[in-house]
Amino acid sequence: MYTALRITVTGRIQGVGFRPFVYSLAKKHELNGTVQNIVGSVRIVVEGEEENVERMVSELKTSQPSLAKIDEVCIKGVAPKGYEEFTILPSEKSGDTLPWISADAALCKDCLKELMASDNRRYHHPFINCTQCGPRYSIVKGLPYDRPKTTMNKFIMCPDCQKEYENPMDRRHHAQPICCPNCGPDVTLLDKNGVVLAENIEAISVIAQLIQKGNIVGIKGIGGYHLACDAFQEMVIEELRNRKRRPQRPLAIMVKSVETARKYCHISDHESTFLTGTESPIVILQRKIDCPLPINISPGLSTIGMMLPYTPVHHLMFEISNLECLVMTSANPSGLPMLFKEEDFHHLQELCDYVLVHNREIFMPIDDSVVQLDKESPFILRRARGFVPDPMKTTSNVDRIISLGGNQKNTFALGKHNHIMLSPHIGDLDNEEMIFSYEKQLLHFKEWLSVEEDYFAIDKHPLYATTAFAKKLNGQVIPIQHHHAHHVSCMEDNGLSETCLGIILDGTGYGEDGHIWGYEFLYGNAESFERLGHLKYTPLPGGERAVKEPWRNAVGMLLHYFPNEGKEWASRLFPEKLQDITVLEKMVKNQINTPWAGTCGRLFDSISAILGICLTSTYEGEAAIKLSDYLNRDEVEYSEKIYPFHIKEEGDNGLQLDFSPMIQQIIQDRFANQPIAAIIHAFHRTIVSSCVQMIQVLVEKRPDINRTVVLSGGSFQNLFLAIEVQRHLQQQGFNVYTHKNVPCHDGGISYGQIIIASHIIQNKRR
Repeated sequence: MYTALRITVTGRIQGVGFRPFVYSLAKKHELNGTVQNIVGSVRIVVEGEEENVERMVSELKTSQPSLAKIDEVCIKGVAPKGYEEFTILPSEKSGDTLPWISADAALCKDCLKELMASDNRRYHHPFINCTQCGPRYSIVKGLPYDRPKTTMNKFIMCPDCQKEYENPMDRRHHAQPICCPNCGPDVTLLDKNGVVLAENIEAISVIAQLIQKGNIVGIKGIGGYHLACDAFQEMVIEELRNRKRRPQRPLAIMVKSVETARKYCHISDHESTFLTGTESPIVILQRKIDCPLPINISPGLSTIGMMLPYTPVHHLMFEISNLECLVMTSANPSGLPMLFKEEDFHHLQELCDYVLVHNREIFMPIDDSVVQLDKESPFILRRARGFVPDPMKTTSNVDRIISLGGNQKNTFALGKHNHIMLSPHIGDLDNEEMIFSYEKQLLHFKEWLSVEEDYFAIDKHPLYATTAFAKKLNGQVIPIQHHHAHHVSCMEDNGLSETCLGIILDGTGYGEDGHIWGYEFLYGNAESFERLGHLKYTPLPGGERAVKEPWRNAVGMLLHYFPNEGKEWASRLFPEKLQDITVLEKMVKNQINTPWAGTCGRLFDSISAILGICLTSTYEGEAAIKLSDYLNRDEVEYSEKIYPFHIKEEGDNGLQLDFSPMIQQIIQDRFANQPIAAIIHAFHRTIVSSCVQMIQVLVEKRPDINRTVVLSGGSFQNLFLAIEVQRHLQQQGFNVYTHKNVPCHDGGISYGQIIIASHIIQNKRR
């Protein structure tokens, strides 16, 4: 029986070889018709014998290209038109479907093989790519995703590339960045004065030699510049830190292969899968005890962030040299936006000895993604290259809503139809340069998605840069409480909509009572929430300064909790700060520049300072990260000890968690010279116990409460907390969810903001 179907496929199906895939299926099953790109979808008309059509549809759903991600397949029977062949039609420029663009993808195995084959015409070509790999997001200027709307437009294809591009059976059919040595971009090696030293493969060979000689180089990649140096040269790494103004924060390294990585770090099968995947993120790995890599790659930590080569240039650098491991960190002074444009060269002159540039323009910068794995569950710490710009489907009406995120680890989110488009990691909005970069990327997303916003969701903090930015926009502003956004972000990440419990362990968030929240026990959903419990407030003398100098935070807690002994204990713990302690005492007593805070991040900071691990933080979370790292060390002997704490009724304000007994005991253990690692382990066990007991008490008080719990907030980047809180609550019969697709820290709050705003808008319309 002869039949015909019209099939509309939505999802990530443009720029991934989907039309050639459909073409090959049609030929395989002897079918005629057409396939065409529409903005955000692919439209297929196919006709032939019914059995063949059914087989083709089945294979379409189950065997798509590796970079494709089908969201929906709509099939409708139509009258046959009598097509005589199957053809690929030119893209249609109009349409209001959500556009899916493939993320930038690591070099595929087929292209890598050709890159290293001396008889291949793309041998050692630094820009080799196909429909399954290469730049996408970073080079797209507009939609639909066709070459004229990418930064490859200025490179005219040679006859050989044109032939491949037009051949439906070739894996480079409609690969928009297609090129070869005869028609593609060029790589150029410059000294810091901009003088050309070498080009293309010679440039790559020379820069590898320069790295081996101890130079710091800039390398232009897919989404921006990296700073690179030999990961075994400790003094060079220190110089890189000085130039970048990054004294302690861990540096990522790029290693030649998984086999190389295994020499230095423990790698599970799942970690290996992430390392070698098309996203090619930085994976946080546990270093081996005998790892010879310098400690100053990640000072004070037992972990190293590693990634594999993901561009042709990276592979060639390792192939033609003796290099095994490179420090590979974003080329920007600490706290400033990524460098990615030609006019950024003057910044590179201050950072690098030499620079490897290319003339393929980067239209949108994007950083490397970072993931950490617990057994088989990934925790996304930075959602960027490889993961962006995949939209996420939702049941909420988010159309025409933009959420602006927070000030730290910023992302924004745009709603179009029933999808949310989350921006890549942008960073901390602490200066004009970062705010300008943020505004530019938001404008690009709006134009790209054709979003005409009616509403802006923002954090309630009155001093956030996003709050000031929202005042300049045309649209209704909807303030969202910080921890409510965390709560709903995790709910949405797991497809939950019913009211549930939330444990939000965070560093800083503006509370509805004007204090700083961050150790919250909430009950609610996207429509509303109740604050059922929280950590007892303590003074934060100096406010933001106490965040950057954890010893001040610790002194504030001691002076508040222990009026009689607190100053003496603080003086013993921080003898070099005696004069400052007296000043802090007056600040606390007279409430001068001393906000009240009850946050998990500040509690961790205080314990880190009390134990002498980190008195001053040079990057966000440093004190807590270095404290928690003791749990990863092989020599640690763990005990079952849990420190005392109190759970108290606070009238209408719910339960209050008081850790003063724990802090007193930790100080006594410190003065008694108890092993630091044992104290830290007992501290972590106490945090877990407090969370579990608070939830148990809340459920006892409210037996009808939903026994589903979500875990969110930046402190749950601590895998011990995430794993153990989840495990203990599950043992008590609770359903517990952690983040899966978006970060648990502030990089995920725009995701929660847009959902909450959607429900606020819908409730007003009722």
